[in-house]
Amino acid sequence: MKRIRHYLKLLTEIPQSQTLKIFKCFCHISQNQDNSTNSPRIKLRDGRHLAYIERGFPKDKAKYKIIIVHGFGSSKRMNFPIPQELIDELGIYLVQYDRAGYGESDQNPKNSLKSEALDIQELSDKLQIGSHFYVIGVSMGSCATWSCLKYFPHRLAGLALISPIINYMWPSLPKSLIREDYRRKIVLWALWCANYCPTLLHWWVTQKWLPSVAVIEKNPTFFNKNDIEILKTSSRFQMFSKNKLRQKVVFGTLCDDWKVAFGKWEFDPMKLSNPFPHNRGSFHIWQGYEDKIVPSELQRFVAGKLPWIQYHEVPYGGHLILCYKGMCEAILRALLLGQENHAYRLSSYLLVKK
Repeated sequence: MKRIRHYLKLLTEIPQSQTLKIFKCFCHISQNQDNSTNSPRIKLRDGRHLAYIERGFPKDKAKYKIIIVHGFGSSKRMNFPIPQELIDELGIYLVQYDRAGYGESDQNPKNSLKSEALDIQELSDKLQIGSHFYVIGVSMGSCATWSCLKYFPHRLAGLALISPIINYMWPSLPKSLIREDYRRKIVLWALWCANYCPTLLHWWVTQKWLPSVAVIEKNPTFFNKNDIEILKTSSRFQMFSKNKLRQKVVFGTLCDDWKVAFGKWEFDPMKLSNPFPHNRGSFHIWQGYEDKIVPSELQRFVAGKLPWIQYHEVPYGGHLILCYKGMCEAILRALLLGQENHAYRLSSYLLVKK
């Protein structure tokens, strides 16, 4: 009862629109909303189906093979703006897939961090991508990417996290660093609601008095000026429209995803070992200094605890850095070729090491 009273009190202290705003901001923009019903699918061992699309260089001739993991409320058709010239120059083959419950993929009633990783591993096997491949996780897609590092590091050629989320329950995060973070309160309140009163939460986020998606996209509280410019020319977060949220299946998928991402993890990422001790691959984190969804201070702490991570910080970047001009190419050249853009490399003394 004490915990219930605590979260009910928190509910009255948080402005009514903020939780939905946070939900929406963890989504990544899609150039094309996923309305198709004809994408290829693989059948997993447990009988579920996983939908995917293939892009880039022919698989049998490609030098680099990459699986892209989309974020919250997104899909396999998320905007991953890789230039065609780079695809042809390096021979890059990409797979983008719908995570469990999203798009054309079946829901997983037993969804977990481990099942997310096993879905990726089975997708690579079914598509015969090869014994080693790259994984790139965007925003909340970082959860599945961390999980790949935990459960099958021997299959990875390299990893990159772009604007990755931080779980406030990670044991290694010092309380002094997260205690006053207002995002922590919102995230934990939403997690409590998703676990204990999803029906009430569903009713709440579909009320007419909540702001529209268009209004939220212009809000400097959650997006910096560069993000807002991106949102002016990119399609909106249609999965978070009132009509979509009223659909119980859509809302259920979002709740399940939130619970896996922000609930108690099966492992502490900051206790993981270097997957590339002989430098046969690399692990990268890309973060916007002005990201208002995930604080750069927390990413710096993670990178400081794991010195084998290559940490890149975009000086005027927000949460949508992947869509900034030239960023996708910079991310891929660093991951695949080890080509460092020094404009994004943070001095080691700025990393938080506690």
